Amino acid sequence: MKKVLIIAGSDSIGGAGIQADIKSCTMNGVYSMTALTVLTAQNTMGVRSVLDVSDDFLKDQLNSVFEDITPDAVKIGMVTSSNFYKIIAERLIYYRAQNIVVDPVMICTSGYKILNEPQIEVLTKKLFPLSTVVTPNLFEAEVLSKMKITNEKDMILSANEIALKYSCNVFLKGGHFKDTANDLLFCKDGKYEFLKCKKVNNPNIHGTGCTLSSAIASNLAKGKSLLESVKNAKNYVGFAIASNLNLGRGYGPIDHMACKNFMY
Repeated sequence: MKKVLIIAGSDSIGGAGIQADIKSCTMNGVYSMTALTVLTAQNTMGVRSVLDVSDDFLKDQLNSVFEDITPDAVKIGMVTSSNFYKIIAERLIYYRAQNIVVDPVMICTSGYKILNEPQIEVLTKKLFPLSTVVTPNLFEAEVLSKMKITNEKDMILSANEIALKYSCNVFLKGGHFKDTANDLLFCKDGKYEFLKCKKVNNPNIHGTGCTLSSAIASNLAKGKSLLESVKNAKNYVGFAIASNLNLGRGYGPIDHMACKNFMY
């Protein structure tokens, strides 16, 4: 069985973060392992508090996994410390990790900034060049490229700027557009392809980005190409959103189990 290491934070209601990552990996047919970066107390209405793990504990988690069960892919999600980025990058290089998916959790759907400028600088310098693909949403891509994105032409220009600046492949998620959910895979060699689909009218999309990046990592772990991996992941997430799960009093999670044994 192929294995994926998830490096991310915890979501106490299980809609996003490491809990969503584990569900996504399981449904995509791989074995998931974890290294926690941060604990959150949150629900569908918002985040109450956040607690980082220590530098030493994060490093111990990473060493424990790599020294025993070598992952076939790595997904990196919410990280809130510059030191964490440095530790993660150093350990990934040391263990020669492969198939690294970086979900740059910088700005949430509401527009709230999770990372400050110095943290973003360390993230992009340390982890982007190590990645197989980086998966920003529209808000994050605007910050990374310093461009406003209002249409597909803007997506191409923004993704090109990110790819050139940070020497990485970019999967730019377009789900925050009003009428479409078209995503863009832009490779650092300049080739690109839009993955188009109709937007599902469902306000409950908490954890979509986490789920998608873990699904991409799962497919890469199984030996799929980057293009095939993002297509499979987008298809899986489409089922999870279209299921119209309705939990909680706020913006609820998607249904990770909407399509049983999706990728086996």
